[in-house]
Amino acid sequence: MTTLRKHFLASISLAVTFSLGSAFAAEAGSFFERINSYPVYKTLDEGVDPATETVAEIISASKDGRTLGFTDSPGEAIVFVDATNPINIKPKGRVALGGEPTSVAFGSKAAYAGVNTSADFVNASGYMAVIELEGLGLAAKCDAKGQPDSIAVSPDGKFVAIAIENERDEDLNDGALPQMPAGHLAIFDLDADGKPINCDNVRIVDMTGIAEVGGTDPEPEFVSINSKNQAVVTLQENNHLAIVDLASGKITAHFSAGTADIDAIPVKKARMSDASGSLKDVPREPDAVAWIDDERFVTANEGDYKGGSRGFTIWNTKGDVLFDSGNAMEHLGMANGHYPAKRAHKKGTEPEGVTVGEFGGETLIFVSSERGNFVAVYKDTGAEPEFVQFLPTHVGPEGLLAIPQRDLLAVANEVDEDGVRAHVGLYQFGAEAPSYPMVVSVTDPETRAPIGWGALSGLAADPADANKLYAVSDSFYDAARIFTLDVSEKPAKIVSHVDLTGGTAKKYDLEGISVAKDGGFWLASEGNAKKEMQHFLLKVSAEGKVEEEITLPVALVAQAKRFSLEGVAEFEKDGQPMVAVAVQREWKDDPKGMTKIGIYNPADKSWGFVHYPLETPASPAGGWVGLSEIVSLGGEKFAILERDNKGGEDAAIKQITVVSLEGVTPAKYGEALPVLEKHMAMDILPALAAGKGWIMDKPEGLTVTSDGRLFLVTDNDGVDDAPGETLLINLGPASRLH
Repeated sequence: MTTLRKHFLASISLAVTFSLGSAFAAEAGSFFERINSYPVYKTLDEGVDPATETVAEIISASKDGRTLGFTDSPGEAIVFVDATNPINIKPKGRVALGGEPTSVAFGSKAAYAGVNTSADFVNASGYMAVIELEGLGLAAKCDAKGQPDSIAVSPDGKFVAIAIENERDEDLNDGALPQMPAGHLAIFDLDADGKPINCDNVRIVDMTGIAEVGGTDPEPEFVSINSKNQAVVTLQENNHLAIVDLASGKITAHFSAGTADIDAIPVKKARMSDASGSLKDVPREPDAVAWIDDERFVTANEGDYKGGSRGFTIWNTKGDVLFDSGNAMEHLGMANGHYPAKRAHKKGTEPEGVTVGEFGGETLIFVSSERGNFVAVYKDTGAEPEFVQFLPTHVGPEGLLAIPQRDLLAVANEVDEDGVRAHVGLYQFGAEAPSYPMVVSVTDPETRAPIGWGALSGLAADPADANKLYAVSDSFYDAARIFTLDVSEKPAKIVSHVDLTGGTAKKYDLEGISVAKDGGFWLASEGNAKKEMQHFLLKVSAEGKVEEEITLPVALVAQAKRFSLEGVAEFEKDGQPMVAVAVQREWKDDPKGMTKIGIYNPADKSWGFVHYPLETPASPAGGWVGLSEIVSLGGEKFAILERDNKGGEDAAIKQITVVSLEGVTPAKYGEALPVLEKHMAMDILPALAAGKGWIMDKPEGLTVTSDGRLFLVTDNDGVDDAPGETLLINLGPASRLH
């Protein structure tokens, strides 16, 4: 059954390839290309430790689009940057607010920020900061009568509306509503100079009594204003929407956000991105909202309290659902390797941000996935929107902003932890074709969903088909899996997969793969003593059945550390098949700066070892250097993928070296090990940086196709506290290594 299914999937035509993963509908010149990833820490004042936590959460722009402003919550400031040259952003200034900024919006002469000064959940307070664009002075502080969330300025500059959430305590009564005080909508009226004329007497729109859920405790989340000075307000926890006329301060319409059904999506509390189930009658609980025109708007249905339908919805002002995306965002995450598998049982991809803008004469809708780290771009058709493009982001895309007057899209990415830094990403419209994704999976007809994948940690080429590669995913996922890729076109396609079966281990940690000459594969399973995962060299069939579990010498295993078996390569010595296995870093018995390469002889089941000299860490952030892959170049020559463990601007060593076993006799364990001579062959940092994103810290797979092309793949860590991008890069002819 497994064999038949694999062959069937591999023969799937483009007609049933998962179309949402590739942009077929848009014309050349109608795509976005990332041009800058700007770290927020670069806006810190001189003398401040660059390691200080910074955040970019909600972002806005001046009318000419040349100045960007965004909230930095930990810094209690609005940060302004000069984006006159979008590929060379420069700090402009930080405005200290004495409280937590929750949102920012620009008028023609001032920027307006919501500032939370609440002592606790009961004593809610906050104000609107008015910041002069000339000189960035704090011109006014207007009491908003509660804790602000979203803020918006009317297109004509007459009104500022603030969603006063007065958010609940999630630890109190399991977060159940009601929890007083109730929220409201605050309206400030502006004069011709953009100054609030009712700074001391804000107009309050009472929103109690309209929602079926927690009606006495409305918690307005997000607000957007159209050209008719109507504000649409989402009440996320109340699963409700309201339309407010800003001139009169009256609610002119309100309606429940209703529920949605989502089929063929991951729902299990497991580390897999497989379409294992469905959800019925899920409250949408919309977060961000943006007007498409004066009669229609779109919501990102992230969910908070009891729901989250994992998609987006287009509405009219009467409350009619004109379109609901269903499982599209979930499937985009799965197809493009950006599915946050650890969140499958919660809110999945969590669509949170949304913005709308006109580019190239078309109205485009942008929806961000907070957990999947991507933005989905759709073209408005007046009916069902057309998918255009999948854009990768940094970690935690929170704020979205279309800047059509400059052909730009800005994304504020808020996560600043675990080795990644908060960023502002800029994307420019007008590219001839998408450069990302580089890998996309086809739809599995059995599940009616894309093949879920991620964390690609090893790569091998089919010796008989120059356009066929094999990849493995590591222990981030519950199942050990081998994928088959078709690289005959861009993006490359994952056309089938098999799961490992028949082994003794509860779980494998696949880090390397090599095609065996006698059929099937050799796999390296890294192992981890703390997690009771053994170090294995595995021989498996083409169908994924484990045929041999080969262990290292017992005395050597006693010297093991966490970072162990990473790459595997079959080669021939004196006409006899042999297997080389790369150990990532030094073990207890290794001299400093030396790691092992093990040589296994299948004929007599013996092991021999050599030492490989590692580079000295060169990153200013320190870290370590280790091996990620070993690839046979024919005979006894090998390409080695050597890297440090740093990403972004801290990345320093990402390289391919060449070594040879010719004239070298591997030693038995316990004997003195010969040291290989290595030659630097290729610096791959430029290739990793070409996409203008965060430089991936884990180039993990390398292989040479039967027609001599050198392919590299990065491990996206299953989108877990990581950007989630998978780069599959054709590095050119392998002859470059010589």
